[in-house]
Amino acid sequence: MDKRIFVFISFFILILLMSSLSIAQMTPWLYWTLLPEEQMDYIVGEASGEEAWHTIMETAGYVRDRLSDEYAGTFVESQYIYDQLKHYGLPGAEIVRFPGGTTWDGIKGELWETSPNRKKLASYRDMAAMLASGSANTDVEAELVWVGQGTKEEITKAGVEGKIVVTEGNLYGVHREACTNQGALGIIAISTVGADWDPLQMSFRGISGRRRTEDDQTPRFGFQLPRREGKFLKSRLLRDEKITVHAIVEAKTETYEMQDVICHIPGADPDAGEIIFSAHLYEGYVKQGANDNKSGSAGILEVARVLHTLIEDGRLPRPRRTIRFLWGPEFSGTGPWVKANKDIMEKTLCNINMDMVGEWLSKHQSFMCLMRTTYGNAHYINDVMENYYRYVGEGNRERIQNRSGVERVPHRIVAPSGADEPFYYSIETHYGASDHEVFNDWSVGIPGVMMIAWPDKWYHLSGDNADKADPTQLKRTVIIGAAAAYTIASADDDMAIKIAGETVSNGSRRLGHQFVVGLEVLNKAVAETLSQSYKDARLPVQMAMINEKETLASILELATNKTTVGQYIKQMQKTIDTIGKSHLAALQTHMVAVANKFGIKPVKVQLSEMEKRAVKILPKPTALIKEGGYREYRDHINKVPKEEKEKYPYGRDGIPSTSELQCLINGKRSVLEIKNMLDVQYSRKSNLESVMNYIQILKLAGLISF
Repeated sequence: MDKRIFVFISFFILILLMSSLSIAQMTPWLYWTLLPEEQMDYIVGEASGEEAWHTIMETAGYVRDRLSDEYAGTFVESQYIYDQLKHYGLPGAEIVRFPGGTTWDGIKGELWETSPNRKKLASYRDMAAMLASGSANTDVEAELVWVGQGTKEEITKAGVEGKIVVTEGNLYGVHREACTNQGALGIIAISTVGADWDPLQMSFRGISGRRRTEDDQTPRFGFQLPRREGKFLKSRLLRDEKITVHAIVEAKTETYEMQDVICHIPGADPDAGEIIFSAHLYEGYVKQGANDNKSGSAGILEVARVLHTLIEDGRLPRPRRTIRFLWGPEFSGTGPWVKANKDIMEKTLCNINMDMVGEWLSKHQSFMCLMRTTYGNAHYINDVMENYYRYVGEGNRERIQNRSGVERVPHRIVAPSGADEPFYYSIETHYGASDHEVFNDWSVGIPGVMMIAWPDKWYHLSGDNADKADPTQLKRTVIIGAAAAYTIASADDDMAIKIAGETVSNGSRRLGHQFVVGLEVLNKAVAETLSQSYKDARLPVQMAMINEKETLASILELATNKTTVGQYIKQMQKTIDTIGKSHLAALQTHMVAVANKFGIKPVKVQLSEMEKRAVKILPKPTALIKEGGYREYRDHINKVPKEEKEKYPYGRDGIPSTSELQCLINGKRSVLEIKNMLDVQYSRKSNLESVMNYIQILKLAGLISF
């Protein structure tokens, strides 16, 4: 190789590496938002962290015992959100009801030691998590027996029939073995969660109500004790102290209905599209977490109030597009509403889901995360959100370059009663497990992102109370959500072009990251694997290029002048191509260097016979996918005869996500490209034969054609 060319390529690789590592860098004197400064000032000033925190207090100040009147009428949380919407004057405020089901409802749970002492050990009234859901009506007095971790051997050795077992093991599993299989009357589980940092915590746990036989009417119940209290009982039993307790449980089965609260801020053009916020008010009806997820519900309520107030006051112009809000049971309430409103879904552009957004970040040692969409739902919502995450995050920290200024924190956003600390944030790859997945689903096709603080030290624990939430964090979350939604709702051609430029800027950094991923794949190669490693090293860049260009293409839905904005987007897509091809060229150079190190010839990318077949297959979605609404397409898969399915085995290990595989089917991607896009998004790699077989099953179901 010519020495000058080698020096140039080496210098170019160095520049690429430096650019890929500059993602965390920020110009200390420049902070920008897509919205004009005046509009941002209005949003920042109007947003109230205290107002959102008060909603948490009103709906989850403590875990209540729900009364029968709630199940028969309207739940307290639903009524509160609805009343606030009416108070704020939000249009379209309504409680929409769908068929529900039945649920266990605790009424009373008391556990008293009767011998050798008389004292209360646990009470449902004191802490709702002390009584395990599924516990049956009980009034029994019996001796306690220690079973350690509750293995089958420990339970058998202890001789538990007719006794109440005490364990540090899993409540559900120990109850099943000790009570259902070996005749124990009930269980007391000592919580081990959070033992190092909060010994008062318990998870919300349940037991199976199943009897050993249909004729068996022996009481079945479970109690929990927090670690701090449980250790005293454990130590007494380990000293062979004989302890008798009296357990009283009252419970019943309640019938409930799904209750979704909705409202909207109407846009100037009803046909221009919509943006929808979602947050779940419920995860079942026993657990009532302040952060999970009354904080998300409070967050979107405050977004609704802020934007409605500013628009009605004339401080913000009415946006062209409608902004809609939805509160309900997680998945089980969101799904039916989406299914019942297919006409709204057809014109909805994107979803912003808030789940666990109120955490006091330093208390939880957490980051406020943005969970992006997958490659199967490429969309500009990711970069609009990132713009405001960055503004709030970088503007609310002191940099050494600014230490001599009057205001060392350039854009300080702090609630009057909230924490005054940095906004620790992180832009993450996709994660599901919340209501944005309803919108991202193949049958709905609305790109959805999630705002979530993680880790949460009190996640699903009895200590998930309002004292763990922070008004400052809530205020900042509301600002990000409101600004992002208003940006999209009010976007014109100029804003579409601004968003495209922002997307290319962020996309350049993302491509740089994928380039480093490719370098690491090559760095870990050995001589025998270099050929495969080179192929694998190129994929992250190649697939990212496709995703970035598809993200840019999605921006065109905001434009009125499709020609002008479309030309701009095409030029920006060429920029992505140029950057990506430069990375691929650099990876080739690095591969040659690795080959030289091993003393072998440089390798080329070669496709296997199966890959060559997969390249020629382009699956195309059919109208059947959306015909029945949310997730109804599964019925068509289930109707494929078993003998036909057995011809095309795929196995769960062969495909890391069938949901994402489905979303990647757009009539343009080959099966091989779908497989590759799966591989670069998940740690567990897919099997090409499994992917091809699953796609054949979708074809048999009538959901795709070739």
